[in-house]
This record gives sequence, C-alpha cells and structure tokens, in this order.
Amino acid sequence: MKRIYFDNGATSFPKAPGVGDAVLESINNVGGSVNRGVSNESMKSEYVVYETRELLCEIFNFSSPENVIFTKNVTESINLILKSFLRSGDHVIVSSVEHNAVMRPLHILENEGVKVTRIPVTVDGELSLETLEKEIIPETRLILMTHASNVTGTVLPIEAVGAIAQKHQIRFVVDVAQTAGHRSVDMKKIKCDALCFTGHKGLLGPQGIGGALISKEMVEEMSSYIEGGTGSKSNSEIQPAYMPDKFESGTPNIPGIYGLNAALRYLKEIGIESIHNKEEALVTALVEAVSEKSLGVFIGPKDKTKRSNVVSIDFRGYDNAIISSALVHEYSVANRCGMHCAPSAHQSFGTFPQGTVRLSVSHFNSIEEVELVVEAIDKILKAY
Repeated sequence: MKRIYFDNGATSFPKAPGVGDAVLESINNVGGSVNRGVSNESMKSEYVVYETRELLCEIFNFSSPENVIFTKNVTESINLILKSFLRSGDHVIVSSVEHNAVMRPLHILENEGVKVTRIPVTVDGELSLETLEKEIIPETRLILMTHASNVTGTVLPIEAVGAIAQKHQIRFVVDVAQTAGHRSVDMKKIKCDALCFTGHKGLLGPQGIGGALISKEMVEEMSSYIEGGTGSKSNSEIQPAYMPDKFESGTPNIPGIYGLNAALRYLKEIGIESIHNKEEALVTALVEAVSEKSLGVFIGPKDKTKRSNVVSIDFRGYDNAIISSALVHEYSVANRCGMHCAPSAHQSFGTFPQGTVRLSVSHFNSIEEVELVVEAIDKILKAY
C-alpha cells in the first residue's frame, strides 16, 4: 500500500527537488568550510552560504543579509533570541497557543526574574488584540508570537500585533515554523524585529538547519549567545560584535545550508502563492468531507483564510491514539496524534489531555489522497 504523507506539520516529505543532490554535492565534491581558508572549496561554500542568506531575505522581505543567522532549527533560534535579549525584571507577552520551543525557555527565564503573560485565544483560535494591548506594562520589552498554531493551523493576526508593538516601542518576534513556505511572510508588513524559521518544514529543506533574521536595532540590544571560533578576528579571544559572527560560533551545517539553498530556489521558482492556493484547496476538501460525514470534530477556525496547512480532529467518543495508529498501520497514512509539543494550545482548544489527530498536507499531496484518507477514517470508525 502506497504511503500517504499527511505529517508535514512535523517535517516535510518529500523535500524539494534537488535538495538531496545539493547536500551530497557539499559532502562529496566540496567539503570546504567558511571563513576558514582561501581554497576553492571554501570559497564555493562561502558563496552558497551568502546566497542562501540573500534568498531568505528575498522570501521574507528583509534587507540585511548579514543579519540572517543560521542555527540548527527554530527552537535554537527562539532560545537564542529570548536568552540573549531578556533580563530579570523584563516582561514578555505571548499567546496561549505557543509551542514548547517558546514556553520551555520562558519557564527557565521566569525562574530568573522575567515576567510572562499569555494572551488567551478562543476555541476557534481568535486572539483579542484589545486584551493584548491592556496587558502591556512599562516593563514589557518583548512580544513573541507564532504565526500559526502547530495544533490547529490557526493563523494569528500578526500584522495587527506588529502594529501594536510598534506603537508601544516594544520588540516583536515571530515564529514562522508553521507558515514559512506555506504562505507569504513579509517582515516589513508584519513590522517584526526578528523572525525565527526552520528549514525542514514548509521551506522543504533538510533537517538540522534553521535560523533567524534580526533587525540591526534588536541585534544591538542582544548579547552573544554561544561564544567561540568564527574564523574572524582570530587573534582575539573576544567574541566579534558584528553580524553574523556575533551569533555564529563554530563550524556551521554547510551540507544543510546547501540543501536549504536548493529548496529556497525551488520555492522561488514555483511561487509560494501557488503553493498556498494548492494547500488551501486540499485543506478545504478535507474539512468539508470529514464534516459532511460527521467523522469527527475539527478544532480551530472554519474560515479557510484563517487556516494554514494543518488540520486537527478530535474523534470524540473514541480514543484518538487508536484512530491515529490505525491510519498508520492499516492504511499507511502518516499523521501525528497527541499534544504536538503544545500543551497550552490544547488547553486553549479544550483538547487537553487527550490531544487530537493532526493531518498536515503539502502541495505535493492530491485531492485523491484526501479522498483516500477520509475513506480510511470512515472505515476505522465503523470498525471501532
């Protein structure tokens, strides 16, 4: 039985055409590092690394390639920003649907004197901008928010949040793990000071490569996070203060950057708007078919414009884990069940502690696959 991959919220599959070849090219034919030699191989790597920074600027409408830094993933990017920016006594505002990539480092920082406020969302995922603005106090130094919930795909009003942050002169950081590559993300429209991304989801790159795009003004307010060799100012034991060296100590994941480079060029060629339109059609078909057959309760907004590529279903009266397992083992449908590393989100949506079954599509999927998944769910529930 052919596998149907509906777990793109965890990691994308397949990757963009050319990603595997680009990784192999780096490993098999290049092998050079960056800032650590003048060989042809090193220069090739440096060119690809810089071009990748430029491609990320183009995709996210950012104008400073030197302020694009590479990390392992969005989790590391968020940790870097939170822990190098916030100090004891500072106040940070987040939504109640944040991933543990945000909440776990914030719990550590709370123990160090940072104050945290969560703005609740409704069962449909709506966030009150009025409530958010009322929670701003003189100590509020940062607003950090996911662009879309990884549980329900609910898209938050980040442009409006960005306008509020700008009005109060508060730094604004956006986590685009669930939207980058799936829909247009424009840093200038969002008015954010930093954007954290991962390469292995909607950007269709390999695992182990992510990063952040950070404004010059915010960089100046941040301390270095990990110190070490950068290949620059090697005669000094003091970490460089300029970018990207300030936040890029140690040898970077060059094969991962090669793969990400190929993925970004593919996205540029096919067009993110085209991808978004295809995925919106697939999600709409999935929601309508399951709702029509009364196969489960969808969590999140009914308005398709407020959803990303992620759909969560609560099979009330059934064990969600059993439904999920049957989809995998009986029908070869990749999906994810449980808390999705976002317990606060499930508490907001009323699905804690049972969790939901999450189905997340990509533009590589088809309407035929949606129909097969709905048919599989129907058969599983009838045989339960």
